[in-house]
Amino acid sequence: MGRALYAGAAAVLVVGLAACGAADPGADPGTLEHENVLIDLWTDGTAAFGIFVPNERPLTAEQRRSGERSAPVYTREGGERLARNPLYDFLFLNLEGGYDAGAVAAIAEGLRSPGAVSRKTLLVRIPPIERDGEDVTRARVREILASGADGVVLPHVRSPEEARAAVSFFRDAGADVWSPSNPTGEILAMIMIEDPGALAMVAEIADTPGYSVLACGIGSLRGALGGDREAAEAGNQEVLSHAKRVGVADMITANTRDIEERVQQGFLALLMQGPDADEAIRIGRAAAGRE
Repeated sequence: MGRALYAGAAAVLVVGLAACGAADPGADPGTLEHENVLIDLWTDGTAAFGIFVPNERPLTAEQRRSGERSAPVYTREGGERLARNPLYDFLFLNLEGGYDAGAVAAIAEGLRSPGAVSRKTLLVRIPPIERDGEDVTRARVREILASGADGVVLPHVRSPEEARAAVSFFRDAGADVWSPSNPTGEILAMIMIEDPGALAMVAEIADTPGYSVLACGIGSLRGALGGDREAAEAGNQEVLSHAKRVGVADMITANTRDIEERVQQGFLALLMQGPDADEAIRIGRAAAGRE
C-alpha cells in the first residue's frame, strides 16, 4: 500500500513518491527497497537520525586559547568507528569550509567496512556555488558521488536560478536522484536556504524539480537576521511547510532539549553533534516510534 512522505500530513498531502511503498524501518536491510536507507524511512514518513562526522584532529591547549584552527582530519578508521554505531542512519560530512576529496573517499570506505552494523547514508556538504563558481561545484558533485557518497548538500542557495543549477550538477554527473518525480532514485540532492533573500523566494526555489531535501540553515539565517531567533525559526518553519508541500524531506539540527518537538513538527532528518548526540538520537528514535 502507498504511504505519504509525511505521515502527519497524510490527510492533506499524498505525494507521488509515496506510491512506491516502503519496508518496515526495523526490517532486515535485505528487505529494503532502496540501497539508500534514508529513502525507505522517508517514504514511510519516518524520521532518520545522524551526526556530523567528527573531526579526528584534537584541539591543542594553545588552539583552545587562541581560537586558531587546523584543517580537520577524516580517516577510513574514523568511518569504520561510525559504521559500528547502530544509532546512526546517516553521516553528514561538512566540507563547506574547506573541500577535501580525500576525506570523502576515506569516510565512504570506512562506512562500507565489514564491521558496519547497518548501511549508513553519507551526505557531503560542499562550499556554496557563489564561492567557487558553477564549474568547480559541478566537478565536485561528480567527484563526491564517484567517491562513494550517497548525496551532496548545496549550502546558501540564493535563488531559483541557483537551485536549478544545483540540480543540473547531479544530472550532469549521471546521478539517479530520488525526488517526487523519481521515487526509485538512490542519490540525494539537498538544497539549503540560509539567507533572507533566498527565504523571500522559497516558494519558487521549492518548486524546482529534481531534488530530494530542502532545508533551512537556521544558524546562518539567524546570523543574517542579526541574531533574531524568532524570525529565524519562522523562516525555518516556512521552509518546512514548502518541503511538505512539494513532497521532499527537510533536515534540521537538534539536541536533547528539542529533538522530540522537531520530530513532531515533521522534520524527517535530524542532525546531531557533540557529546550528547547519541542520547539525543535515543530520545528522537523513541519519539519517532523507532525504539
